[in-house]
Amino acid sequence: MANTKVADYVLRRLREWGVDHVFGYAGDGINGLLAAWGRAGDRPKFVQSRHEEMSAFQAVGYAKFSGKVGVCAATSGPGAIHLLNGLYDAKLDHVPVVAIVGQTNRSAMGGSYQQEVDLHSLYKDVASDFCETATVPEQLPNLIDRAIRTAYGRRTVTAIILPADVQELDYTPPGHEFKMVPSSLGLGRSAPIPADEDLARAAQVLNAGEKVAVLIGQGARGARSEVERTADVLGAGVAKALLGKDALPDTLPYVTGAIGLLGTRPSYELMRDCDTLLVIGSSFPYTQFMPELDQARAVQIDIDPHMVGLRYPFEVNLVGDARATLERLLPLLHRKEDRAWRHTVEENVSRWWEVMQRRAALEADPVNPEYVVHALDGLLPEDAIVTADSGSAANWYARHLRFRGEMRGSLSGTLATMGPGVPYAVGAKFAHPDRPAIALVGDGAMQMNGLMEMVTAAKYHSRWSDPRLIVCVLNNRDLNQVTWEMRSMSGAPQFEESQHIPDLPYAEIATRFGLDGTRVEKPDDVRPAWERALAADRPFVIDVRTDPAVPPIPPHATWDQMGATASAILRGDSDRGSMVRQGVKAKVQEFLPGGKRPEEEQGG
Repeated sequence: MANTKVADYVLRRLREWGVDHVFGYAGDGINGLLAAWGRAGDRPKFVQSRHEEMSAFQAVGYAKFSGKVGVCAATSGPGAIHLLNGLYDAKLDHVPVVAIVGQTNRSAMGGSYQQEVDLHSLYKDVASDFCETATVPEQLPNLIDRAIRTAYGRRTVTAIILPADVQELDYTPPGHEFKMVPSSLGLGRSAPIPADEDLARAAQVLNAGEKVAVLIGQGARGARSEVERTADVLGAGVAKALLGKDALPDTLPYVTGAIGLLGTRPSYELMRDCDTLLVIGSSFPYTQFMPELDQARAVQIDIDPHMVGLRYPFEVNLVGDARATLERLLPLLHRKEDRAWRHTVEENVSRWWEVMQRRAALEADPVNPEYVVHALDGLLPEDAIVTADSGSAANWYARHLRFRGEMRGSLSGTLATMGPGVPYAVGAKFAHPDRPAIALVGDGAMQMNGLMEMVTAAKYHSRWSDPRLIVCVLNNRDLNQVTWEMRSMSGAPQFEESQHIPDLPYAEIATRFGLDGTRVEKPDDVRPAWERALAADRPFVIDVRTDPAVPPIPPHATWDQMGATASAILRGDSDRGSMVRQGVKAKVQEFLPGGKRPEEEQGG
């Protein structure tokens, strides 16, 4: 019987930790691992992307939707470099991901050898909690155990660097001797709670408030029932940071939806008018969308002591697990008998959804992108997983989709990078092969990353018990979010050279990959396209020609702000041709005198 190689042992230890998929791309820096995969019968399963960045994004999507650590692998040099953007996405969104990367032989290190990169320097930020190189077999299993345990425990990125020659060495376990570090499997579970006196102080603040607002993030996902009970006792409205969109159903009448740049008007009003704020499991970064700094007394709950006290002058910071903390806080809270504040919040929410219906019904040339996503809202299966890419697609994801049941969703919340929408959905399908996944992406993101990952979907969809992976491309031939940011911030109508992108037949390309798809060029075909995609027996691409002149207008915009922005947009001279499209002028005119005031259009 052949001796166990280091590479064999690495895969064995991953299996012992319950790792069932590794997302990666081949290269000679991990040849030893690839050979071991062959000997191991592809356990854990190696998922081949089209690019290492996509492998990292898939690992992030898998981790976000499975609750398990995501693992990605890449070769030395360029492969390790390519992982970085996806790894930073994981780090900034607090997602457990382990990167396993190759390195040149130990004998070549320091010799300016081919593909030799100082990986410790390269990874010292993104994997700052744990990044180590295996130089002798006895370092394993400790390196693997600590990488996985640290990724879980600190919800972050860790890295293991495996020189190519080390992968081929015979595995020798650490012994019972000096300067050996044996290790063990398993992750101790705990639910930390704050001290009793801190809970009492928090209850005093919350009980004293008359208009309580709650802001939740992804850290509240495991405390759904406790958040509902807390909101009921306090008569509060609940806003959600984007990463917490699936933490509480949007069908609850007091849930105001997303907050911030992509948020809803009732969330803006909730923060504008409250006198007390409770933040649960969120590091929402935009202070300007929270109450004025001297307006509200505030309490924060977060499991990470490094994340408390941020964004707002909190009076009480509770360090603890959201569910366990709320369970102990609830008995200390007094039920608010006056429900006038709650009724106001619910009226604002109801009015908002009426406004969203009207906005989706506005005519556009050729299709209103808001209508595309609004039409999906009523068709979503209750077990759907929805991903969104950065850009204007994220606006419509945030505002038009009402999550309910067991729906899950995510995007690149903190890094806000382009390109993770489709690979997230691929990762989600490996986490939940029995659930439909839907990606909402712009044509810029589809060209950047999404299109070739449909090849990945074509390769693997037969392994999924539910083969539905639907990609909706909002095709407006424009890097639209940046275009509108330029207009609102710089008064620049449009710089065609940077903003215009080629039109591609995305659905037709998908059919060439053996998938299915359809192109939509008029509003009447939007709903049938969604219905066809949801009934498909394979991944499906919907290519919708949307109007770039539909603005992702902030829901909190005042009349004066909107007038100033509109004036800046319309200052472009008519002889600048396509740089000021007539369609843009027509849309903006709706928010100028003689058209619809923002307060009327957005329920303000």
